[in-house]
Amino acid sequence: MKFKPYLYSLILLLFGACSGSDSKKSAGTNKIFHYNQINSITSLDPAFAKSQNNIWAVDHLYNGLVQLDDELNVIPAIAKSWEISEDGKSYTFQLRNDVFFHDNEVFIGGKGRKVVAADFVYSFNRIIDDKTASPGSWIFKGRIADENPFQSPDESTFVLNLKKAFRPMLGILTMQYCSVVPKEAVEKYDNDFRSHPVGTGPFKFKNWLENQSLFLVKNENYFETENGQKLPFLDAVRVSFIADRKTAYLELMNGELDFFSGLESSIINELLTSEGELQPSKKDRINFFKKAFLNTEYLGINMNFRDQTSPLSQKKVRQALNYGFDRKKMMQNLRNNVGKAADSGFTPMGLPSFDAEKVKGYNYDPDKARRLLKEAGFENGKGLQEITLLTNKDYQDLCTFIARQWEDLGVKVQVEIVESATLRQMMSKGQTPFFRGSWIADYPDAESYFTMFYSKNPAPPNYTNFSNQQFDELYEKALLENDDEKRHDLYQQMDRIIVEEAPVIFLFYDETALFVQKNIEGLSVNAINLLSLKKVKKN
Repeated sequence: MKFKPYLYSLILLLFGACSGSDSKKSAGTNKIFHYNQINSITSLDPAFAKSQNNIWAVDHLYNGLVQLDDELNVIPAIAKSWEISEDGKSYTFQLRNDVFFHDNEVFIGGKGRKVVAADFVYSFNRIIDDKTASPGSWIFKGRIADENPFQSPDESTFVLNLKKAFRPMLGILTMQYCSVVPKEAVEKYDNDFRSHPVGTGPFKFKNWLENQSLFLVKNENYFETENGQKLPFLDAVRVSFIADRKTAYLELMNGELDFFSGLESSIINELLTSEGELQPSKKDRINFFKKAFLNTEYLGINMNFRDQTSPLSQKKVRQALNYGFDRKKMMQNLRNNVGKAADSGFTPMGLPSFDAEKVKGYNYDPDKARRLLKEAGFENGKGLQEITLLTNKDYQDLCTFIARQWEDLGVKVQVEIVESATLRQMMSKGQTPFFRGSWIADYPDAESYFTMFYSKNPAPPNYTNFSNQQFDELYEKALLENDDEKRHDLYQQMDRIIVEEAPVIFLFYDETALFVQKNIEGLSVNAINLLSLKKVKKN
C-alpha cells in the first residue's frame, strides 16, 4: 500500500519528537501496538463515545470514577471507594489523590494538574448540557435529582444524587461517556476538543490523521499499577482505518497488525473451522479468543403496526416462526459457531442474570410450528399472506437461510435489503412491521435489554412497540430492587413474558472473535468487547 512508508516515517518523527528518554529510543525498541478500525473515529471527546470505534480510542485516553474488570464486576478507577445510601438515591465516591490530567498547554507551565471532585461535577453537567448535544445525555435523563444532582463537598468527594433508586447506575458510570475532562481544555479548544483530547488515561494524544491513522503515546504519569509495575507496558498505540476487512486480515497475516477483530463471510472459513476453532494452519502464527459478547441478534416485530391484518399480529404465528428454523444449523453454516443459538430469553449469555434453566426459549421444532400455524387458522401456510423482512446486506445470508426454512412450513417471506441508516430510521418511525435488529448492552445489567420492551419507552429503544402491563410492573419493581438475587428473579420473570408473547424472533447470542499476534500478552477479553490496552505487553 503506497501510504505505508509515509506512515512509518511519521511514527519515527513522532517518537523523535518525544521529550526525555523517549527521544533516545530507536524505532526497533519502541513497543507499538497496531490495530485497525473498519469505521473511522469521529471524535476523541468522551461526550461522543457512542460507537465502538470512538469508545475504544476514548478508553485509551480517559478514565472515569469506576470501571469493569473482565468478568463485568464494577471496580475502582479514579474513585478508590464508594457508598450507596440505604434508599439507593445517593452515591458518594472517594477519589484518589494521585490522578493527573495529561500535560498540556492549557495548564500552568504545561503540567497536567490533579483531578478533583469538581472535575466530575463539570464533566457530568457537560454531558446533560443541551449545548454539548452529547448522544450520551440519556444516561442521566429522568434519573438524576432535579436540584444538585452532582456535588463536590470537598476536592476528594463526589456525590451523585438520583430522583429514585436505579440499581444499574453504578454500571452506567463505567461507560466512556462518564470520563472526566478538564474544563480548561474544553473551554480553550471548544468544538476542536474532539481532536485535542486531554484525559487521564494510560495513553496520551500525539497525532490524528483523520480517516488514516491515530497515534497515542505512553502516559508516564499514569496512576494504575499491575503487580507493583506502572501501567501501561506499551510505548505507543497506532490505529489505522482500513475499511476493507479482507485487506485488514492480510495485514494481520503479514504481521503488520497486532490485533484483528470481527468476522465476515469472505474470510471466516480462512480463519475458523466449522466448529468455531482456529484453522490448524494458522495456529503457529496467531492466537484466537472468543467470549460471550453482550449482544442479542433478533428479528423484531412491530406489535403496533397499522396493518392489523398482518399474520404477525397473532401470537401463535410469532411462536410458530420461532420454532420454525434451526438456529444451531444456522450458527454452524453461517457463523462457524461464533455465537450461541438463542434458545433462552432475550438477555444474552455473559450477564449474571442469564439462566437457561429458569428461562426456557425456543428450539427447532417444525412439527410444533405447523401445529401452531394450524391453530392460528393457517394450516400448512394456506391463507397466509407473504411477509416482508427488512435487513441490511450484512445479514442477507442469515435472513435468507431462515426464510428458506420457513418456506417448508408454507410461510412465504421476502427478504428486502435496506441501507443500515435507512432501516434504523424506519424502525424508529414504526414504518416496518418486520425487521432484523441487534441490541448491544450499554452497561452490564439486563435492564439494558428490558428497557426495549417497557411500554413507556418510545422507539428507540422500544422498536417493537411492545406493551404488557405485567411486564411493566416487574420492570418498575426491578429498578428499585437492590438485592441482586431478587432483581435477577424479576428479570427472569420478565424474560419469560418476552418468550411467551414473542415480539421478537430470537436468533443468537453473539461472541467476540479476536485474533492476536503470538508476541502479544495480557490482552483483555471481555463481554462488552472493550479493547483495553493498559496491561498489554508486546514481546
